[in-house]
Amino acid sequence: MSYRNANYVAFYVAEPFSESNLGANATPDFLYYNQLRAWKGKDSTFPFIDAHAKTYNVRDGSEWETLKRRLHDRLNLSKNLVLILSENTKNSRALREEVDYAINTKGLPVIVIYPDFKLKSDISDSNGIRKQVKDLWDKLPVFRDNMSKVATLHVPYNQALITSALNNSNFRVQTTTKASAYYYTLK
Repeated sequence: MSYRNANYVAFYVAEPFSESNLGANATPDFLYYNQLRAWKGKDSTFPFIDAHAKTYNVRDGSEWETLKRRLHDRLNLSKNLVLILSENTKNSRALREEVDYAINTKGLPVIVIYPDFKLKSDISDSNGIRKQVKDLWDKLPVFRDNMSKVATLHVPYNQALITSALNNSNFRVQTTTKASAYYYTLK
């Protein structure tokens, strides 16, 4: 069994995908993924290990089965799924495959980053997770319908809170907490 220490980041980009294509780099969800990489580049202590850097790149011309195999290879090396879920997210074939395989096959805990929200209070209030956050789940039914099977941590787009989430051992497949929805309280 391989050592599972990476963070697999799932995000929406228009298909077909190519990292070198300006179209992908202009996609907001891809830019948030790149921000995680930039934070790591600027500060080596930022607790992000990019699963996408652990296998061969996928190119525009790749057949679906090749792409799917590569996604699975990366997820097999991962301790969790980091899902970027925003107003721009669309229910693409690749994103559905990533989330389905991560949750239903690998049992990976999920850290959901919401770029449209910056504060803890944007994610939750005294009644729990806010409706505007739950409404985003409808953009990705495979996540909405299966997230109760694994531990999920819902985090606003805030570097300090993302750092805390990535450092949290309860959201690693080897040491995961019980399946439920978690979020940072307002205290």
